[in-house]
Amino acid sequence: MTGWKDWAVGEVVTEADFQGFVQDQVVQVYADDSERTTALGANVTEGMFSYLTSTGSTEVYDGSDWVSVSSGGTGDITSVTAGTALTGGGTSGDVTLNVDLAEVSKATLVTDATTARTITSTDASKTILLTSGSATTITVNASTDFEVGARVDLIADGAGEVTVTADTATVAGAGTSTTSGSFTIGGQYSAATLLCVATDEYRLIGNIGVV
Repeated sequence: MTGWKDWAVGEVVTEADFQGFVQDQVVQVYADDSERTTALGANVTEGMFSYLTSTGSTEVYDGSDWVSVSSGGTGDITSVTAGTALTGGGTSGDVTLNVDLAEVSKATLVTDATTARTITSTDASKTILLTSGSATTITVNASTDFEVGARVDLIADGAGEVTVTADTATVAGAGTSTTSGSFTIGGQYSAATLLCVATDEYRLIGNIGVV
């Protein structure tokens, strides 16, 4: 492409100038790509624009192929997995996301009546009700693997004592930091939060004591 030129009054416009500065740089209008191919043949130059009335699309020749730069003035989002709260849109138009902030902020509530549980990455953002009437051990180790800032809430909802044990991962709370020690959560209905502050490093916050 030859770019742009400021002609002087009376200046002769040569065939090459007209072809390069005018003809090759206009937006050419065709019914479809077949008509465009017939009209242009091999006379295509990188940077040429064309408009196809059959699809309402504007395309540019990138040196090897015609590629779309618009689609009738509209856009689209593809490969999106939407839940039931996604409305509007369809093949065209606006999309409205109806987000219930109360639902977003709610933790997933899990009831666990077992006497042993290893916290894993899938427990992040959960509230776990530990309902066993017997002593219960919660283990925090490398498989816990929380992202920094992730947390899980533990509630001693049963009559059994709940103990949080560190196993290689660092757990700090109640003035103690340990990779092999344990903490107890206070009596029934007491709670503690396990918060990740670094890789394999956690803070245990709440009604706890050191074993």
